[in-house]
Amino acid sequence: MTDMRRTLLWVVFTMSLVLIWDAWNKHTGQPSIFGGAAKPAATAGADPAAPSSAAVAAVPAPAAVPTPAGATAGPASALPAVAPATAAAGELVTVTTDVVKATFSSQGGSLVYLELLGYRDHADEKRNVVLLDQSAKRLYVAQTGLITGQPGVTLPNHLTPMTVAPGERTLAPGAQALTLRFETAGTDGVRLAKTYTLRRGEYTIGVKHEVANQGGTPVTPQLYLQLARDGNPPEGESSFYFTFTGPAVYTDASKFQKVDFKDIAKGSASHAASGNDGWVAMVQHYFASAWLVPTAGPREFRTAKVADNHYTVAMVLPLGDVAAGATAVHDATLFAGPQEEKKLAALAPGLDLVKDYGWFTVLSKPLFWLLDKLNGVIGNWGWAIVALVVLLKIAFYWLNASAYRSMAKMKAVAPKVTELRERYKDKPQQMQQEMMRIYREEKVNPLGGCLPILVQMPFFIALYWVLLSSVEMRNAPWILWIKDLSAIDPWYVLPVLMTASSLFQVWLNPTPPDPVQAKMMWFMPLAFGIMFFFFPAGLVLYWLTNNILSIAQQWFINKQLGVLGK
Repeated sequence: MTDMRRTLLWVVFTMSLVLIWDAWNKHTGQPSIFGGAAKPAATAGADPAAPSSAAVAAVPAPAAVPTPAGATAGPASALPAVAPATAAAGELVTVTTDVVKATFSSQGGSLVYLELLGYRDHADEKRNVVLLDQSAKRLYVAQTGLITGQPGVTLPNHLTPMTVAPGERTLAPGAQALTLRFETAGTDGVRLAKTYTLRRGEYTIGVKHEVANQGGTPVTPQLYLQLARDGNPPEGESSFYFTFTGPAVYTDASKFQKVDFKDIAKGSASHAASGNDGWVAMVQHYFASAWLVPTAGPREFRTAKVADNHYTVAMVLPLGDVAAGATAVHDATLFAGPQEEKKLAALAPGLDLVKDYGWFTVLSKPLFWLLDKLNGVIGNWGWAIVALVVLLKIAFYWLNASAYRSMAKMKAVAPKVTELRERYKDKPQQMQQEMMRIYREEKVNPLGGCLPILVQMPFFIALYWVLLSSVEMRNAPWILWIKDLSAIDPWYVLPVLMTASSLFQVWLNPTPPDPVQAKMMWFMPLAFGIMFFFFPAGLVLYWLTNNILSIAQQWFINKQLGVLGK
């Protein structure tokens, strides 16, 4: 039994060191030992203003490459090649609603800049979050265009110059929507028009594509909806916890599939290649973008590395034959905004999965539902976190009581065990026998304090991911100096209290008879405490509340059994 306790302790300690080492690797730009993307030593940030024409021209406009293995695309599978760095940027048009400021380029009618007016940037609180941007420092854009497998036929794509129709550029008071229309002059007799519709209070943009065949022969176009991005994590991403940044593909058959940039670079990316439904997305901490198509129909999914540190994810949809003189119309939706779970779930099946809970989704989703309900009643996310931890502690009260009672008994017999270890230090086998005798006589189970806690760990880890991933905590205040639960405590009060409470818990627990184990028990709270200085305040509040409630329960049980202070 003692060997088992020692083994469990070493496992926890070793994993702690591994997590700290992995965090240091990501902080210094080394590869994560868990396969996550390493954070570059210096990550360029977004410009606070919309990009200039010169900045857009300085960046190649990337496009996807042929479909990955398993796709059923024919000759039409190749998307436009990378444009030269000297390509004309075209006219930049900026439109503003109550929630976004968006800049489009007349080169292909692409969305090249998107500022979220309701979210402040953690790296610079004087500016808003910039989600999409095409500049000399960053690449993250939304593009669309046409391709075909017909020999000798070239169709308009995201590199084709387009003209901008006149219209309102700012959502007027009382107006519910504004539109922006781009149109090509016609390529091989085919004219493409794109109409963007931005609505009040929404992070979705309606995109209507009209393909007019003004030639004398039928054409068979395919429409591609594409997101292009560099492989850098968002500016301000913490070095002490990892959140996924990269493409995602969803179909009803294959479900949600994240795709690592490094796998795309190696040519080993694995995801659904085709389906009759689904969407593509780019995911990062708190925010995402996605191309959605409301109707079912055949489509292909592609990921590609098109230049150094430039990646794409695309969805390609056939538009069928367009006869001479006919026009084909297709409606799609571009989402670009915060990962608000309930709103994402209402937009498309599975879209709420871009809010990444990792392996604990099955537990995290109901925990977030409960947290959201508590916030609806209390009206404060910080107090909702406290209330949720209280409810979890109540749910596990008897299980915790069993664990703490076992630890209290271990503390009571600790002097006898220490005396035995000293007396039989040269006779390990006899020492083990005598220790087992004492445990039997005192009715103590050495593992009784470990197993109930292990049963609860998945629930508390799931809650950890809820708090780490929920954009609802962003800019959400708690009390006094805590103005943003998703940012670090500016005065480090919560991390200090959390570390102190963890050390107090060690004092309440039985002291391991092995001196090395005893030192480890005091070292571990200090090691974790250092990491919590860089964690969001909401996460630290959760751990601190859990520690305080655990201390209260353990203190009560220790006092009942008369081992307090021993």
